[in-house]
Amino acid sequence: MATKDHLNSETGTTALNITPMIDMVFILLIFFAVNASFVKEAGVEIERPSARTAVTQQQANIMIAVTQAGEVWVDRKRVDPRSVRGHVERLHAENPEGAVVILADDESQTGLVIEVLDQVRLAGVENVAVAATQDTV
Repeated sequence: MATKDHLNSETGTTALNITPMIDMVFILLIFFAVNASFVKEAGVEIERPSARTAVTQQQANIMIAVTQAGEVWVDRKRVDPRSVRGHVERLHAENPEGAVVILADDESQTGLVIEVLDQVRLAGVENVAVAATQDTV
């Protein structure tokens, strides 16, 4: 008789509370979304020159591209080379710790790249790099 009473008391349905698990999944989702690093692009494809001493720049927030045709792209927009300083000042004010990377095409004009580099330095940015692919030879 004792076993029959025990069986009758366990016939109720049990529910699993999954609310804490859903909360934890959303917290993890928010954590990974906030900490994800997104690749910034200059807005145009270029052929980078190669260099044996190329190193990876970790904090590149402003990307400037100089194409073979003499176009300058900042923040996915084609700009006049003389207005690079104003664009860089605005973007650098949003993130003062960030660096500038100049993506110069392998066939671009050296004078234009130097002009862009000068405009970036006049904008007050000290951390400037020119992008290159690492040569394995």
